[in-house]
Amino acid sequence: MTTPEDTRFQSEAHEVLWLRAGEQRLGLLPTLGGAVAAWQCGTPQGMVNLWRPWDGGTDLYRCASFAMVPWSNRISGGSFESAPGRFHAMQPNRQGEPYPIHGDGWLQPWQVAEHGPAHATLVLTSFEHGGNPHHYEATQRFALDAEGLDQVLTVRHLGTEPLPYGLGVHPWFERTPRTRLQAPVQGVWLSGDDPIPTGYSTQLPDDWNLSAGIEAHGSFIDNAFGGWAGTARIEWPERGIALALHMPGFDPGAAADARCCLVYRPPRGDAFCFEPITHPIDAFHLPGRPGLRLLQPGDSLSLRMRWSVHAL
Repeated sequence: MTTPEDTRFQSEAHEVLWLRAGEQRLGLLPTLGGAVAAWQCGTPQGMVNLWRPWDGGTDLYRCASFAMVPWSNRISGGSFESAPGRFHAMQPNRQGEPYPIHGDGWLQPWQVAEHGPAHATLVLTSFEHGGNPHHYEATQRFALDAEGLDQVLTVRHLGTEPLPYGLGVHPWFERTPRTRLQAPVQGVWLSGDDPIPTGYSTQLPDDWNLSAGIEAHGSFIDNAFGGWAGTARIEWPERGIALALHMPGFDPGAAADARCCLVYRPPRGDAFCFEPITHPIDAFHLPGRPGLRLLQPGDSLSLRMRWSVHAL
């Protein structure tokens, strides 16, 4: 189902599945990595983008959002160890990236398990994609209402031996000159020339201080933050709207290094990222593997998000 406003998202290769509720509409791309094409909301100024919309191409980085499963961000070293002496080789999976990044769910087509006017469930069964060791079933559930979006990402381990798993979502937010982001955190993983962590600090530069709020434009950030409280708020004063994130089931008592979010604020471009994640960058090689979950055969891990739209 499309309307005249949807024509920019039409593609011969990938059909958009549209959900609608009140002034909200969400476009899904099941066959393009189970990604999101657009999330838009009606305002007195007209329809605005809550996530930067898909450009119609095949680069998932130009979609509005995509799921990261069975891990988020990068794994350094070309392998990881699931048990003493049990190494698993990993291959880079994006041009220009030296490390495997964002899992492999985003690189495969998903199936529409069910949908209605305002909800949909996408499912992926993945067996050692690209030589990766993970065999799993992943599910994305989207439920749109007049006030916002409920989003759940779940992975179930189908393999015969335990493996570490992690999850995340990768939305891109349009940035206007006055866009701001606020999220309560306690520290940040620092890095060198690449985003692989070199240490953790509770001293945040002023324009990295998520707890106080930061501008969407500023110094370069591509870092995971720890001690996250599980909430966030993005404001677009020019548009008179804000988007608030709440994580149902989030455990504020968990170890600080297992309560993570990630910010990607490039020096140029039309968007920035705020990513709810279960573990920091390269957690496979950090002491204690913070935030990763060792799943036994049949075990599951979920990430639950409630995005709410508010007027300023």
